[in-house]
Amino acid sequence: MHVTPLAWGLTIVVIVALLAFDYFFHVRHAHVPTLREAAIWSSIYVGLALLFGVVVLIFGGVTMGAEYFAGYVTEKALSVDNLFVFLIIMSSFRVPREDQQKVLLFGIVFSIFARTAFIFLGAALINSFAWVFYIFGLILLITAGNMLRPETEESHSADNFIIRIAKKFMHTTEHYDGDKLFTIENGKRAMTPMLLVMVAIGGTDILFALDSIPAIFGLTQNVFIVFTATVFSLMGLRQLYFLLDGLLDRLIYLSFGLAAILGFIGVKLILHALHENNLPFVNDGEPVDVVEVSTALSLSVIIGVLIVTVIASLTSQKGRAQAAIAGARHHAANYVDLDYTADADERERIYSKLVKEEQQLKSLDPKFKKMVREETALLDLIKRAHADHDAFLNR
Repeated sequence: MHVTPLAWGLTIVVIVALLAFDYFFHVRHAHVPTLREAAIWSSIYVGLALLFGVVVLIFGGVTMGAEYFAGYVTEKALSVDNLFVFLIIMSSFRVPREDQQKVLLFGIVFSIFARTAFIFLGAALINSFAWVFYIFGLILLITAGNMLRPETEESHSADNFIIRIAKKFMHTTEHYDGDKLFTIENGKRAMTPMLLVMVAIGGTDILFALDSIPAIFGLTQNVFIVFTATVFSLMGLRQLYFLLDGLLDRLIYLSFGLAAILGFIGVKLILHALHENNLPFVNDGEPVDVVEVSTALSLSVIIGVLIVTVIASLTSQKGRAQAAIAGARHHAANYVDLDYTADADERERIYSKLVKEEQQLKSLDPKFKKMVREETALLDLIKRAHADHDAFLNR
């Protein structure tokens, strides 16, 4: 189906309007979203994405609609995995909780611009060179293999090359000044960590785009579907970050599920490349008669893998243990960090979570207690959080 300029224009207007609404009504005034607020707005954005898919289904047909839903589900799953990295980066920079929304919205806007550029570049390459499908397929297979390797927080360190260059050539301050990007320190204009963390988020998202864009091109080559599925998967990511806080550590098998999905799409791309083959050293430049995977099968595999992955993660005793350990470490560190938040209710919420996770740590099966890294340091950190809370109550 040919997408008219009017359809493109209306879609872009809707996206810009949603981003503007998000900024002026939610992000402009720094605050910590409640769980209820995050749940409501996450549901609204998912609902809008599904409603858009129904519109595509009605006006574009079954194939186009199925391609949109397959692309949206895949990109949404990848964006959830990306949230874990964003969490590590913001923890590394000790971003105040109430200012994290601004960082996330910047990340979403930057993602939309960066991925739009990658989408049109990818479309131009595909239209000119059919062999690009081989490259995209190999990228996804390599990415799938990398996802199977265990990762640590150090592998996503915020102290990357771009940040080191920025610190070297620009006067930076170690302290935040609200959500300002620049401040005055000792009479000089200085860059705050808020700008640095935005640079780190933006740089990291470029790497994410190198995986996600080939993935969705493996499901559809319709540029309109690629663009809208990608953008709608990013919309509402800010709210989802606060909604899934604490649950991300439970999804211990998410990387395996995503590896399976990317591997599947990678094989699908290579099969498509063989079907469209014009490389002279492959079958004498003639197309190869291979089975092509249908969009319906792709959508079924993607949804099936994600359902199995989430259920296996949430019912896993190891997942519960890992969530308790990571949560206790994270919440204890946040509580003793005075830069974390100035909101008394937020500190009480964090402390309540810490108490619950501490009880879970004490009741861990001995085989899971081996998962605790630097146990003495963790226990000392928890004791310090208790002392700080007692001092906070008695002041």
